[in-house]
Amino acid sequence: MKDGRDSTAVRRAPEAADDFANRKLIRPSLSRSEGNHLPGERRDRDRPIVAKKTPPPEQTHAENFYYQKQIQAKTRMVVVLRDGEEVHGVIEWYDKNCLKIIRLSGQGNLLIYKPAIKYMFKEAEEPEKD
Repeated sequence: MKDGRDSTAVRRAPEAADDFANRKLIRPSLSRSEGNHLPGERRDRDRPIVAKKTPPPEQTHAENFYYQKQIQAKTRMVVVLRDGEEVHGVIEWYDKNCLKIIRLSGQGNLLIYKPAIKYMFKEAEEPEKD
C-alpha cells in the first residue's frame, strides 16, 4: 500500500523570508516626456504651440481723434450728404449720432445726422470733379 504522501509531489525548498524583502520591483517611469505617453493620450508634440491672438478692439477712436483735431484747428470742412448736397462750415461739436456744423456764409448752423453723411473733406483739399 501507499503511504499517505504522494511520491510525485514536488516540494519547494524552504526559503528565508528575507529573500522576498530584498527583491526590487521594476516599474516603468510614468513621466510624460517625449517618448513616453499613456495609451489613449493625445500627442500634441507634433503641433506647434501658438499663443492666441487677442481680438482687435471694437472701436479704435480714430473718428473721434479726427473730429477733435478738426474742431481744435477750426478747419473749414465740406460735408457731402447722401443726396449730393454739400455743406461748407466748421465742426463745432460731435457726438455718437451727429455733427454740428457752423456755416460761415451767414446761413444758419446745422445739426447733421452721421448716417446722412456720404463723406467729408477739408475745404482746402477740394476734390477734382470729372
